[in-house]
Amino acid sequence: MPRVLVALLTADQDFQQLQAKDAQDTAARVGLDVEVVFADGHAVVQIQQLFRQIHAPGDERPAAIVVEAATAEGLARVARNAVGAGIGWILVNTRVAYVDELRAAHLGLAIAMVGTDQKEVGRIQGRQCRSLLPGGGNVLCVLGPADSTVSADRLAGLEEALGEGFEVRGLNGDWTQASGERAVASWLRLKTAEAVRPDVVACKNDSMAVGARRALARNREDSSSLPFLGCDGLPEGGQKMVARGQLAATIVTPSNTGPALELVSRWLRTGQVPPREVLLAPRSHPPEERIRPWRRSS
Repeated sequence: MPRVLVALLTADQDFQQLQAKDAQDTAARVGLDVEVVFADGHAVVQIQQLFRQIHAPGDERPAAIVVEAATAEGLARVARNAVGAGIGWILVNTRVAYVDELRAAHLGLAIAMVGTDQKEVGRIQGRQCRSLLPGGGNVLCVLGPADSTVSADRLAGLEEALGEGFEVRGLNGDWTQASGERAVASWLRLKTAEAVRPDVVACKNDSMAVGARRALARNREDSSSLPFLGCDGLPEGGQKMVARGQLAATIVTPSNTGPALELVSRWLRTGQVPPREVLLAPRSHPPEERIRPWRRSS
C-alpha cells in the first residue's frame, strides 16, 4: 500500500484536526497508507519533519507528501529535494511560484496546489460586513500569520468586496484562540486604539474569533454588542457559534487534504498528473441573503 505523508500546522486548531481526519478517512477509502504529522506552528519543525522523510532509505520514503506550509516560499528547497527523490509534492492552502518550475522539470510527478478559493473567502466576508453595516464602518480584522498566503488572499478579497466606506485595521494571529486573544489584547494596549471603535470584528477563522471576543470583553464594556465574523464553519464549531449568537456569520471552507489525496491516488494508479491548481468553493453560513443589518445596543 503506497505511503503518503500529510504534514499539517498544529493539532491545537479545529480545522487542522478536521483536515487530519479527512486525510485518514480518504486514505482508507482510496487505499493509501497515510501518516499525519503536525509542526506545532513552527516552520523549522516542519522542515525537519519533511527532510527526515525525504532523506530516509528508499523503501521508507513516502510516495508523496501533502503539506500545508508553515512558511510558504520557505519550503522551496525542501520541495526540490522531495521531487528530486521522486516524491510527489502537493501543497494545500498554500500558493507559491516555484510549483511551475518543479512541474516543468519533473513532468511525470504529481506536483500541484489544492486549496479553498481564499480570495473568495475574503470576498464573502466583505459582503457579510456590507450586509451587517450597509452604511460602512470600522472593521477590526484578525488575520493569520503575516507570511501566510491564506491571510494575504483573504485580506485582499475582503478589501475588494468592502469597497469605499470602510476602514480596515489588520492584526496577525496564528489561527488559534490564544493568538486571537493576544493579538486583540496587544492592539488594545496601543494609544492609537483608544480612539477607534470597531463596528465589526472580522476574523479569518472561528478559533481566533473566540479569542478576540474574550480580549474585547475583558477590556471594552461596549464589546458585547459587536458582531463577530469567522471562517472555517465546522458543524460543531463556527456553525454552532452562529446558532448561539456568538458569531453573526461564518464561512464554510472544505477540507483540502481529502481532495489532495484523491489526486495522489489517481496519479499512483494511472500516472495521470494532476492540474497545477485545484480550487474548492467556500460558502457563507448563514447564506448571505439572510444576513441583516446590525444594530448596536445603546
